[in-house]
Amino acid sequence: MRWVIVGGLSLAAAVVVSPVVTVAEDAPGVRPATAVEPAEDPAYDSSGRRDPFRPPRVSATTGGGEIRTPLQRYELGQLKLVAVIYDTSDPRAVVEDDEGLGYIVRVGTPIGPHGGEVKSIERGRVMVNEDSVDYYGEHHPSEVAMELKASERGKR
Repeated sequence: MRWVIVGGLSLAAAVVVSPVVTVAEDAPGVRPATAVEPAEDPAYDSSGRRDPFRPPRVSATTGGGEIRTPLQRYELGQLKLVAVIYDTSDPRAVVEDDEGLGYIVRVGTPIGPHGGEVKSIERGRVMVNEDSVDYYGEHHPSEVAMELKASERGKR
């Protein structure tokens, strides 16, 4: 019986060995094996599937490909409510980003990366309706309240 070294592991002392078995070509009923390669790879159809290399949420554009406003780029937790004008026919509020830049919002203003919209402006708080999408593509509507700090309340 003959032994032939088939392969080895790099940087390892182990060597894999395999016996070589020879078959007489003219043995009755024995044909040599032939390998058949497929003509071409089957086409991959990605329709209806999420791209695994892209995040579930796109940060710079909305679902329709529109460019987002600065308020739509920030998570609601990153924005701070600093002022509310509520006793008027058109209530408004001022929110600041983490750099201290202020934005005036009113009812209907798009806010947050999850399709949020300002629904109401009340004394000391702003109510925002969001429609977040989870990893599986399911929609979860939620209502988020942005409130003034206790130290800011009641100042006139």
